[in-house]
Order: sequence, then C-alpha cells, then structure tokens
Amino acid sequence: MPDREGRFAGKVAVVTGGGSGIGAATALRLSREGADVVVADIDGEAAAKVAGELPGPAAAVAADVSTVAGVDAYIRTALDRFGRIDLHHLNAGLLGTMAPLPDVEPADFDHVIAVNLRGVFLGLRAAFRRYREQESGGAVVVTASISSLRGAADQLPYQTSKHGVLGLVHGAAMYGAPRGIRVNAVAPGLIPTGIFAASGLADRAATLSRRGRTVPMRRVGTVDEIAGVVAFLFSDDASYVTGEVVSADGGAFMVNTVVRSGGSGAWTPED
Repeated sequence: MPDREGRFAGKVAVVTGGGSGIGAATALRLSREGADVVVADIDGEAAAKVAGELPGPAAAVAADVSTVAGVDAYIRTALDRFGRIDLHHLNAGLLGTMAPLPDVEPADFDHVIAVNLRGVFLGLRAAFRRYREQESGGAVVVTASISSLRGAADQLPYQTSKHGVLGLVHGAAMYGAPRGIRVNAVAPGLIPTGIFAASGLADRAATLSRRGRTVPMRRVGTVDEIAGVVAFLFSDDASYVTGEVVSADGGAFMVNTVVRSGGSGAWTPED
C-alpha cells in the first residue's frame, strides 16, 4: 500500500464509542486525514460497520470501556494490527437515568459513572502506559459535555460523570505535559446522536432541533463539527494546547441566564 497523505499520516488512532455518533464521525475524519484507526465500541457489529466504511486501514473491536479487560482489548487490537498508538479519543459514554434526585437508584448512578468516568480513567491510564512503553509523546482528547460546565435537575449521574471527566483531563494534562503528552477535552452542546434513543428518551431526541433554536447560533450542532474540533486538538496546530476544554455548543455556554440581553428568554423558537 502506498504511503498515505494527510496531517495524521503515519499516526495510529483509537476511538472509543466509535460505532456511532461523534465517535464514528471522528473515526472518519481521522481516517480521511491519513490515520490508521481502531474503532472500539461495546456494539461490535456497529464498530465493524464503521471500520469497514473508512477510507484507510482500520480495525474494529467490541470493548466495554468500563472494564480493564475491555480497555486491554482495544489496546491489544491496535498493537496487533498497527504496532503502536499515537492518538486516543476517549469518547464512549451514555446518558443514563433522567430521574429526579430522590428517585435515582444507586445502581443506575454507578453504571453511568462506570462508563463515563471510570472508562475515561482506564483509557487515560492505558494511553499513558502505552506512551511510556513506546518512549513517545502523544495526544488524548476526551469527550466532555456542556454538562461538564453547567448544572441541570434531570441528569444527575450524567453531569456528575462529566464534571469528573474534567478533573481527569486536568490531572492527566499536568502529568503529561513534561512528557510530551497533550490531554484536552471537547465539550459538545446539543448534538443529535443516538444517546437519547439509547437511553429510552426518544421524545427528547425528537425535540432536540427545536431546543437547539434557543442557543445563540439558533441551531443544533453536527457530529462532523465535533469531529473537526477533535481533529484540531490532535493536530500540530494545537501543539501548545493542553488541559483545555473547548466548548462546541453554538454559544450556549456564554448565555447569561438571569439577564434578558444575555440571551435567556431573548427569543423563542417561534421567533
């Protein structure tokens, strides 16, 4: 196979939660720009479908990121197929229960924390171990959320996990910086993906576009737009960026909720 071109040529990337949504879009973006890509997802068939449609070399693996065995599986797949890993997109996550605080079951809370937070910890640990073995630097991008930065009454386990993710990003970035390892996060806002339907909240998915018209840019974002931010954070254009959380939310994060001119109540979808 001839040498590939693109800003990620010669790089190997792992994308967790790569079987759909933001992960699938990132896998495609990185592959188009020259990377060899390992698509990891708890749904092995979905991962294989995405990997099979990428324009460059790719591998798929079924992996539960909340377990050591699952993380070991995607690391091993990458090494067996490509011999190294340069880029880690720790993207896998789930929404979980939207029950009010008094009704949240501990098991439901624990499940969200296991995937969204423990999975990122295990992924970071594996990435840093791999870089140490390779005696190389590298880059990690974690999918955070607008819920990492704000509160809501109906997604307690999810926002708790996403707040925790930023603690992992900042700690890992501090540890990695002198070792040539950059760690950053992207914080998407309203992005239509299967996360609502997968959580049994199809009604919320159906109204997502309408709610998106209340953010400053008056629309929801796309998975391709988030993939573009991930690609930037992986690229040499972001070589002096680490420990950063990049909001990609149509301006929602800057809205002042108590001042009309700050955006809250300044327009309605009907307007």
